[in-house]
Amino acid sequence: MSTHSYYRPEDTQYDVDADVLFGRLREHLDGESLIVHESGLRPYECDGLSAYKQLPLVVAIPENVEQLQAVMRVCNELRVPVVARGAGTSLSGGALPHPQGVLLSLAKFNRILEIDDRRRTARVQPGVRNLAVSEAAAPYGLYYAPDPSSQIACSIGGNIAENAGGVHCLKYGLTVHNVLSARVVTVEGELVEVGGTTPDSPGYDLMALMIGSEGMLGVVVEATLQLLPQPIAKEVLLASFDDVGAGGRAVASIIGEGVVPAGLEMMDGPAIQAAEDFVGAGYPTEAAAILICELDGAEDEVADLVERVRDILTRQGATEIRVAHDDAERQRFWAGRKAAFPAVGRISPDYYCMDGTIPRRELANVLTRIAELGEQYGLGVVNVFHAGDGNLHPLILFDANVPGEMDRAEELGGEILELCVRVGGTITGEHGVGSEKINQMCVQFQTLELRQFHAVKEAFDPERLLNPGKGVPTLNRCAEFGKMHVHAGELPHPELERF
Repeated sequence: MSTHSYYRPEDTQYDVDADVLFGRLREHLDGESLIVHESGLRPYECDGLSAYKQLPLVVAIPENVEQLQAVMRVCNELRVPVVARGAGTSLSGGALPHPQGVLLSLAKFNRILEIDDRRRTARVQPGVRNLAVSEAAAPYGLYYAPDPSSQIACSIGGNIAENAGGVHCLKYGLTVHNVLSARVVTVEGELVEVGGTTPDSPGYDLMALMIGSEGMLGVVVEATLQLLPQPIAKEVLLASFDDVGAGGRAVASIIGEGVVPAGLEMMDGPAIQAAEDFVGAGYPTEAAAILICELDGAEDEVADLVERVRDILTRQGATEIRVAHDDAERQRFWAGRKAAFPAVGRISPDYYCMDGTIPRRELANVLTRIAELGEQYGLGVVNVFHAGDGNLHPLILFDANVPGEMDRAEELGGEILELCVRVGGTITGEHGVGSEKINQMCVQFQTLELRQFHAVKEAFDPERLLNPGKGVPTLNRCAEFGKMHVHAGELPHPELERF
């Protein structure tokens, strides 16, 4: 049984006259800002989830807000779907184009508009790279906390769309906790401001609603980010375990005893070996699992926390505990973790990166079950994840050139996500739903909940033009998925209504 998540065109049909659309867009964009030929469209056919590909009808690359508003007004008038795209690093197919629509590139919205060191804020355009914000804030002793592994390439607009996290989200929060306000262009082409820089902005919290909405409610054209002061002291511990379950239990013990690290990451044996071969971080390749624990704060506080965590790790069976000697070694420890995804790409023709979240107490059990599922499907699984908040990133190894392996990889990924739901977790921690997890939304939510999601969508986008077919499944789709999927759990009733 195949459970492909890629949206089906029949879910979102549009009657688009390409010649009329091109003519109207050319009134607002010059030739270089409008791509219509196949060779030019090809680089936009997928995002970081390259298993799903689809050419857009046209790519529009506006240079300013006024041009972007004009594009949105044309598309709204002609009822043409629009998919916004930043750096294209999404791992859930969130920026997968619509075959009848406009791919709206924010690549030219790449300026840092202001760093306010007194208010500790950065005002940026959506195409600014995540890492560039911290680089610009560094001379002021500040930084931007959310740091996805792809931070060297991923953009702030995409981070907002997917509510991205990173290795430091355990203590300092996800994107939703670090974005204060945004300027958003609606589907009608209107420019509105949501959020604010005061502690309690009046009205509904539309900023929180916009973050994680995956480009389905509006297009962010500017954001004000919260910056944090660089910590006075910082220490990084690396602990080895000869059993993956022991590493999982150590994570629960650290948090359970009241320690909140700045980062707490875990890698299993295959991930350790791959990262070490790729980066040379000094990882113990004989270990079944390692934990990387970063502690920050005042010097005396950090010194005390290091001893507390060392004691906890020893009690939980760590076979070796290292404390980084200097900043260079700290950076090497983190370099291996942040390079884990490309490192795994060197040991397998293809891999499928999953993203689910579970209660920390379930880490050991879920890791054991993932290993069993991998054997059942005949596919290797490498585990790299944000252990502190239970955000798993199993990497399923496969070869797309072998018939049936892609299907098996996707089915295994679905099983892992549904396992996360069964133990009290969710189907995504930071990568979003996009095209990839659309079926598993039917497992996570019931009919009335899905209706509410569609009601919110309709309030912002009644014609369903913004990133259609993503994020929230139709009830028909859930009914069909429930009929064919034996592990789907309690699914919506098979209403004939289509949203």
